[in-house]
Amino acid sequence: MKPSPLVVTGQTVRALAATATDPSTSLSRKLALIGGFTGSGFRFAHATVIGKLGARPEKTLRLWDFERCPHCRIVREALSTLDLDADILPCPRGGTRFRPALEGATAPRLEDPNTGDVLTGSTTIVAHLYAKYGAGRPPLLINWTPVRVVTGFGVRLVTGGRGARARPSRAPEKPLELYSFESSPPCRMVRFTLCELELPYTLHNVAKGSPRREAFIARSGKMQVPWLHDPNTGWQGFESQDIERYLEHTYGVPR
Repeated sequence: MKPSPLVVTGQTVRALAATATDPSTSLSRKLALIGGFTGSGFRFAHATVIGKLGARPEKTLRLWDFERCPHCRIVREALSTLDLDADILPCPRGGTRFRPALEGATAPRLEDPNTGDVLTGSTTIVAHLYAKYGAGRPPLLINWTPVRVVTGFGVRLVTGGRGARARPSRAPEKPLELYSFESSPPCRMVRFTLCELELPYTLHNVAKGSPRREAFIARSGKMQVPWLHDPNTGWQGFESQDIERYLEHTYGVPR
């Protein structure tokens, strides 16, 4: 039985209040988290709870993604709602690791090895995901073009410049693994850092009601996201601030 949006919102508010009153959290981080929560509110907390699921893909999808882009966010919401994994190739502004493969086009771009499709444009990608792995059409209101544009840029406004531009980094030999769901503000903080450092990762979506949560708990020890595992070093951890520190220390390069 899926939890109601009201219960989910209450849980999120309590978690955010705990962070906002934590004296160990910097003011800038508190503002970023509050902005992230406000941004999720603009999108009606969409992608917090899974929707009706269809067939499951045998092979992992591949997404060229720009965390700050409102059109990419629509695609990630669909992945989260449909409980789908994806190999993420971050393409921030100024990025040199994956952005050149777009050949001047903009993200999002999705490769589906299960169907052989290479898709661009959020509307086309979302329609494909729901047709193949959902219960038909995407939700109408949240994906209506005026709503997605206005709310998407609202999210962009309240989260500041995080996730916008590439920063120098060392490339990992193997992609990292992130357990997350799209509307979670702490998860978004980690994805900002992954995007800025152009670190490829496999995104495992475990939104509320996900049938894969039990397997995740068996692996990580508890139900809490974000959770990052780095197969290059064996490091793993839960707290967003700890994960960001780890990423900066391990892969970040001082300017």
